[in-house]
Amino acid sequence: MTTGCGIARTDSGAVASIGLDAVAHNVRVLQQFAGHASVMAVVKADGYNHGGVEVARAAVAAGAQELGVTTIGEALELRAAGIDVPVLTWLHRVDSDFAAAITERVGIGVSTSRQLDAVVDAAERVGDTADVSLKIDTGLNRNGVAEADLDAVLDTTAAAVASGSVRLTGMFSHLACADEPDHPANDAQAERLRDAVARATRRGTPPAAVHLSNSAATLTRPDLGFDMVRPGIALYGLSPVPSLGMFGLRPVMTLSAQVVNIKTVSEGESVSYGYTWTAPTDTVVALVALGYADGVVRRLSGRFEVTIAGRRYPSVGRVCMDQFVVDLGGDGSGVALGDEALLFGTGDRGEANAQDWADALDTISYEVVTGIRGRVRRRFVDARSGEATH
Repeated sequence: MTTGCGIARTDSGAVASIGLDAVAHNVRVLQQFAGHASVMAVVKADGYNHGGVEVARAAVAAGAQELGVTTIGEALELRAAGIDVPVLTWLHRVDSDFAAAITERVGIGVSTSRQLDAVVDAAERVGDTADVSLKIDTGLNRNGVAEADLDAVLDTTAAAVASGSVRLTGMFSHLACADEPDHPANDAQAERLRDAVARATRRGTPPAAVHLSNSAATLTRPDLGFDMVRPGIALYGLSPVPSLGMFGLRPVMTLSAQVVNIKTVSEGESVSYGYTWTAPTDTVVALVALGYADGVVRRLSGRFEVTIAGRRYPSVGRVCMDQFVVDLGGDGSGVALGDEALLFGTGDRGEANAQDWADALDTISYEVVTGIRGRVRRRFVDARSGEATH
């Protein structure tokens, strides 16, 4: 049975604990790096799978001035929860409901002439002014107004501003190589954004705010801060440039599950599907109730450790759909049925972090935390007000 939080509630004992105090801490760290620029906290994809509404509330309480999401639906969910700070959404289908966004005062990121025309039409139907931010393609070649279309879009924008259909609340872009702070593309993209802003300003429609920096640029390129920064992964306490350390961030998600069985395995006996691991000596193994249906992907088999009772133990054999096995060694003393197994978290109890999983999988921490799913129950922890479980 789903809970409306994007993660299912069951009796498996698996929990993703979300530290809202850590969210607040990370916002404060990011504001220090941002300097004069304001902070837009990105809570798309249900807050990177941490709980979009809850993370948004914590971020705003800690000083984030705006919120960023991908879809209008995500923005409307924040509005329905009573969150009234500016919210920007920037990825739209051909049938996206711009009228609903305008009515709820949701900022609309526009990337094409067609989108701009649709927003103007919706504003005229609603009888209100749309808050529009132009997303400029400065070299990522994904979403955003292409150079070949820019002058036409700026002309249409100026006309829409003059008619009262549109407020130009922003112009922004997205960096392709921000995790390489010295990459020349970063400066080239910034210069293209500055040029686009200058062209809008010459038409008498300067944007209210300009923003470019994602998490990596916020933390490593203060010169690219413009008026606002737009951090995502750093909000959740994970480094966007792991080689440069943690920047004082605190991981927000801790994933844990329960030890549900303990048994002896004799020397020469094998464990789990395919017999990919064979006990080199008599040993004791523990079964943990979490598997690839929950986000512990099969490719992690034999490549990660869990912490139980303050000690790390290696996973052995293949990860299954619902469970995996760890080798306790010796007689398994110190581990009991029902014990909590920490898969990743803050590291305060000796456990791995999401970046360790990312390294093992040759991916990024974003994929690790957004991949937790299935029967994992989400629990929100805030030292100031206790726990709220969803």
